[in-house]
Amino acid sequence: MKKLLFIVNPMAGKGAYKTNFGETLYTLHAGGIVPTVRFTAGRGDATAIAEAEGADYDVVCCLGGDGTLSEVMEGIVRLPEPSRPPIGYIPLGTANDVATTLNLPKNNMLAAARRVLHGQPMDFDVGTFAGAGTFTYVAAFGAFTDVSYETPQQEKQALGHFAYVLEGMMRLPKITKYHARVEYDNGVLEDDFLFGGVMNSTSVAGLIHLNSDKIRLDDGLFELALVKSPKNIADLRAILTDLRERTYDGRFIKLVPTSFARFTFTQPVAWTRDGEDGGSFEQIELRNLNRAVKIIV
Repeated sequence: MKKLLFIVNPMAGKGAYKTNFGETLYTLHAGGIVPTVRFTAGRGDATAIAEAEGADYDVVCCLGGDGTLSEVMEGIVRLPEPSRPPIGYIPLGTANDVATTLNLPKNNMLAAARRVLHGQPMDFDVGTFAGAGTFTYVAAFGAFTDVSYETPQQEKQALGHFAYVLEGMMRLPKITKYHARVEYDNGVLEDDFLFGGVMNSTSVAGLIHLNSDKIRLDDGLFELALVKSPKNIADLRAILTDLRERTYDGRFIKLVPTSFARFTFTQPVAWTRDGEDGGSFEQIELRNLNRAVKIIV
């Protein structure tokens, strides 16, 4: 039987893991897996557990949201490459962007557990973040990027994804522009931006959606997304229209593939890393680690 390290975030999904947890464990065991359960108690725990124990298991599986998966991936990347086990994911979060991208069952523990049993591992790119840590699917600055980690936990649990929408609407008057020089594989761009991000996903915060037929998760390239700052209401309407219609080659929105991106600002700017507070930087570099991990899909 295979050994599985099961890292569980008990706060995810309004604590919904309690409903089917026993049956989920039984499903894994009946499928030929011996699960060892570890619960997280705070930020960084999943990374520490995955790094300390992951190499001793055939599979490392996490139950939680995108933040939990991000922590587990960082722990696995810290292991020597030959010792990195594939990662299973049972999504029980609020936005579940990675699950949307990978077409995994969301908020359905038994279906996700069966996917871990019968799915196949695929290569997955991971990004380096400012030379200290990694990110799984997005590193970004600007409009709405702080919504996820500043939305109170009790609101996330009570309202779910709608909490993000409410918090985002409340932040509309606070949107500011950021002057930045952006270097990437095939060019340099300097302008005032409303938003900037480096992504390996088709869905970000459940609000930004990219065309899945144009996105590969193991090609050594991220999608660099830049939204220029609007000068008036008409510009803002044009941006919203382009986002809604997924038009990413217009006057305000630029989307290009790149293996790295270096951002230089005139003052420190706050970043998010996979929906969590990533710190503030006057200059930051992000690089693609091609096929750094395997995830079961």
